[in-house]
Amino acid sequence: MSIAALVTWVLAASMGAFLLTTWVAKGGLQKGTEGRESRFAPPLILGHAGLAAVGLAIWVWYLISGARALPWVALGVLVCVAALGLTMFGLWFAAGNITRGRHAHRPRHAAEDHLPPPAVLVHGMFAVTTVVLVLLTAL
Repeated sequence: MSIAALVTWVLAASMGAFLLTTWVAKGGLQKGTEGRESRFAPPLILGHAGLAAVGLAIWVWYLISGARALPWVALGVLVCVAALGLTMFGLWFAAGNITRGRHAHRPRHAAEDHLPPPAVLVHGMFAVTTVVLVLLTAL
């Protein structure tokens, strides 16, 4: 189960890297004109990605060392990552991105409006699966 958690974590991280790259490429870090700024504050999205990477490193350390406390530490980090991710998903969903698609006309074209809905959903599914597998491993 611990290897399955590693696989789903790496898949979630890969999809997350794609989403982060898309967000940055579409101006997520730029201060643009009024009405075009991202709804995602850079500390929110970068904190989510950074904490996820730290958690993955802890998980790899657990797989190498076998230390019994590390799955719980990784789970604690994942809870923080999930809270940040759910915040971003809520902001993204509230803007209507899942129902309109990424090419729909909007008066506001923030960077996250360019995130493909399937990629966001697949990232979330891998993330939830990872949390469940890490919890089961810790137990």
